[in-house]
Amino acid sequence: MADTAIAAGNSPLPGLLDRERIVARAGFNRWLVPPAALCIHLCIGMAYGFSVFWLPLSQAIGVSKPIACPEVGTLGALFTTSCDWKIADLGWIYTLFFVLLGSSAAIWGGWLEKAGPRKAGVAAALCWCGGMVISAMGVMTHQLWLMWLGSGVIGGIGLGLGYISPVSTLIKWFPDRRGMATGMAIMGFGGGAMIGSPLADMLMNHFKSAQSVGVWQTFLVMAAIYFVFMMAGAFGYRIPPANWRPEGWTPPSSQNAMITSGHVHLKDAHKTPQFWLIWAVLTLNVSAGIGVIGMASPMLQEIFAGSLIGRPEVGFAALDAQQKGQVATIAAAFVGLLSLFNIGGRFFWASISDKLGRKLTYFTFFGLGILLYALAPWAAHAGALALFVAFFCIILSMYGGGFSTVPAYLADMFGTQFVGAIHGRLLTAWSTAGIVGPVVVNYIREAQIAAGVPRAQVYDRTMYILAGMLVVGFICNLLVRPVATKWFMKDAEVAALQAKSANANATTHYGSFGIGKGGFDGTALLAWTIVGLPLAWGVWITLSKSLPLFR
Repeated sequence: MADTAIAAGNSPLPGLLDRERIVARAGFNRWLVPPAALCIHLCIGMAYGFSVFWLPLSQAIGVSKPIACPEVGTLGALFTTSCDWKIADLGWIYTLFFVLLGSSAAIWGGWLEKAGPRKAGVAAALCWCGGMVISAMGVMTHQLWLMWLGSGVIGGIGLGLGYISPVSTLIKWFPDRRGMATGMAIMGFGGGAMIGSPLADMLMNHFKSAQSVGVWQTFLVMAAIYFVFMMAGAFGYRIPPANWRPEGWTPPSSQNAMITSGHVHLKDAHKTPQFWLIWAVLTLNVSAGIGVIGMASPMLQEIFAGSLIGRPEVGFAALDAQQKGQVATIAAAFVGLLSLFNIGGRFFWASISDKLGRKLTYFTFFGLGILLYALAPWAAHAGALALFVAFFCIILSMYGGGFSTVPAYLADMFGTQFVGAIHGRLLTAWSTAGIVGPVVVNYIREAQIAAGVPRAQVYDRTMYILAGMLVVGFICNLLVRPVATKWFMKDAEVAALQAKSANANATTHYGSFGIGKGGFDGTALLAWTIVGLPLAWGVWITLSKSLPLFR
């Protein structure tokens, strides 16, 4: 009876990647879905760590030292084979990553809702790993345009598809814990670089020779590893049948006004003020956080300088080459620690939002963030290194928490039917913030230095401006209200959309259908171990490098 009630549509022999093929049957354990999502997010999250390749690639021809280019310009650098690339030209790959992530998520989010997470996950694997293979060819032939195309454009599309592939599915599997579910997956994106960067460093050192810096070989090996993990994740996805609920769970009888029981169609979501207010909330939260990520290392070095090596009387300009090297190493540990809090915050804050509510969680982000940004200059001038580090660790946890909480916020506002596609469109906020945050921070810093402001004080105004951005975000969040009923789809429209994932009987009957039970049984424990071990290794590497910061 249960199998009949959840049969995957009426279509005979659905294709291996079709949505109808992955509707869960009786006995499936919902705790297998988060590890599948982590398999994909831990791979694409390496986008954050791609800077580990810049220095080796800047001497790909010279190997031991760069072969300088004449002034060929960026266009000439795309095709030159006689001299090494500049790091600034390589850095455009990083920009392309996040511009393409947001735009591809917006463009193909609607397709994902129809095609299902398995097909989107396979497409993400082909794009992300195929892009790395094309980049390897670009390194072998010394063609920068191939790297821009491979990792930047094609890989960026894979980022967008992979990033949103599990969101709608996880929210539907965990209606009782929406924030926690999305936090578990999106935590993986923050953790990808924590695993991928040291792995890439180990591989480059292994393949390095007198004729090669070892990057193209590293690209190929990592592409193969990532492809296996991403395909395992894609084929691990299952979707619940229509009207499935966890066993023993019913929606609260006194429904929270900020959590809708209806569904807004994708074509109408962007017509509501709630969409644009949440878009602004995410943009401002991410702009402030990403600005800190971009300036974390130079900020710590210039503010604390000799204090980092027990010489508080020595300013940054007075440090010799050896001392600057020591200071840079400690600053790199600071960046690693921020990454760890970025990851932890994605799970912690998203889980807390299930208790506090999404709106109050964002009020916490903005209120606490305003206070910490405003106090950061005081901590800097007081020489309170540990307090300064603690401030920014908390700030970065809220930066990560903003990403992982927003899908649940959207589900609360617009329902779950199109939440993956709506989330895809909202990620254009990330693309915007990726430009606004670093530009604002970098230009203010340069202007302060040009005006003769001491290095230890050039970030004061920046902190106050970032605090001001969070004030605007606080106001935008304050203005979010429940979506007007005129935007909700009729019950018949929702039933028609769900018809492919259940037969007529299931669309009128709510229940668990024998699905979702099991908890952390043997199979689930194995799946979590597969993704947990690399994540634990990355945490250990990060913590071991961060210890000098507190000595």
